[in-house]
Amino acid sequence: MGRSVETFSKKEREKKKFKKQQDKKEKAEERKENSVKGKSLEDMMAYIDDNGNISSTPPDPSKKRKIITEDIQISVPKQGNLPPEDLIRQGVVSFFNESKGYGFIKDLQSQESIFVHINALEEAVQENDKVTFETEQGQKGLNAIKVKRIK
Repeated sequence: MGRSVETFSKKEREKKKFKKQQDKKEKAEERKENSVKGKSLEDMMAYIDDNGNISSTPPDPSKKRKIITEDIQISVPKQGNLPPEDLIRQGVVSFFNESKGYGFIKDLQSQESIFVHINALEEAVQENDKVTFETEQGQKGLNAIKVKRIK
């Protein structure tokens, strides 16, 4: 019977395999040495400072604030009724198409474009007219209502 022939590539594969096993054993031993098991609870605790950053030192008890749970609101606060003077805005008609019956007013204060329908006009307007108007929430955003031209 013939002996098995050990070729160069066979030896190289075995060397690589042996090297891989050695590396794996070394990594396992290193993990065991650097294991974080058995840390105390105090070592694992993290605290939040006054600025909202995580720190390892506990906060100063003298700076503790008393919070009344009844004062915490978990909803959107209700808006108070605004005086009627604050509801009336001023703007310039930036676009208006009489045949289609709609246009846009550019608010002078916030520079936003607000939709206006021909039914919301109290008098006829044209482009570049200065107007006063009130707003209401529509399906797609703010709508101008009670639109009057400034003379």
